[in-house]
Amino acid sequence: MSERVFIDTNILIYAEDADAGPKGVLAEKVLKSLILSGQAVLSTQVLQEFFTVATRKLKLPAEVARMRVETYAQLDVILLRPELILSAIDLHRLRPISFWDALIIRAAAVSGCSRLLSEDLQHGQLIDGVRIENPFHPATP
Repeated sequence: MSERVFIDTNILIYAEDADAGPKGVLAEKVLKSLILSGQAVLSTQVLQEFFTVATRKLKLPAEVARMRVETYAQLDVILLRPELILSAIDLHRLRPISFWDALIIRAAAVSGCSRLLSEDLQHGQLIDGVRIENPFHPATP
């Protein structure tokens, strides 16, 4: 079985953003590779955030953003259940991490992902057995 990799919302947004330049190109490449290899994992939180940011910031029509969410929903999607939310609250209380980032980390951990791709967290940090990787960080191959 191949390594599972959790994808944060910002990677999806960069891949969609025509004005993102090199970050957009890299995000699209990384995303496509993970999807084709069957390694990509998302959560319902990521799908919700993608729709909101894509329609507000990128000005994507709601119908187009909905189609993207429908496509991403075909991947391995982790449902946010109450016990996961409570676990994220505990992580947020224990570490200097926002609740929303803690929820992403906990979803990655419970889904068996060894890596979490995100621009929002400290590159190289290991939390709950999940290594944070910023694909735009200069040290990332």
